[in-house]
Formats: sequence, structure tokens, C-alpha cells
Amino acid sequence: MIMSNRCELCGREPVNTTVHHLTPKEMGGTFLPTANLCIPCHKQIHSLYTNRDIVTLGLTDLQSLRQDERMIPFIRWIRKQPATTIPRVHKSNHVRKS
Repeated sequence: MIMSNRCELCGREPVNTTVHHLTPKEMGGTFLPTANLCIPCHKQIHSLYTNRDIVTLGLTDLQSLRQDERMIPFIRWIRKQPATTIPRVHKSNHVRKS
């Protein structure tokens, strides 16, 4: 975890960030681009989508994640929260079953 000025997905600052491989490592993304995301945004992505989903749905760049119908409401909400907020995240049934 690193302290960054800003989450590259939601834009909150200053927040602690983690490195998110835009293409999951297990899907060949080890040396591909990454993004510094706040913990809530990173957790939300992985609670909604499996690594395979991320690739097959084309969610391998920040713009696609920002425009995803399941991420839009979360991003809209998290932007209004204090930088210290780390909400509880529940994995979707789809992710739990995989």
C-alpha cells in the first residue's frame, strides 16, 4: 500500500492506494499497465468481477471501468465520502461462485 495524492478511478484525495493490474496478472497482465486505486475502488472491482470477467468485458482501462454500469453508482457514491472511508464490500454471488 502506498500513500498517493489521488485515486485514479474515483479521484478522491489524499488516499492510500494499492496497485491494480488493469489486465489481471493471471490473464497475462503482469507487465501491462497498472493504476493506483484507493482501497474501496479496488475492492469494489474485485467484488463485482472475476479476473476473467475483467478481460472478457473489456474492463482493462480506467475509462471502461468508469463507464461500467455496475461501477458508475459506486464511483458516484464513493466520491462523496471522506478519504478515510473504507466501506464494507460484499462479493457478488457471481464472484463467490467462481
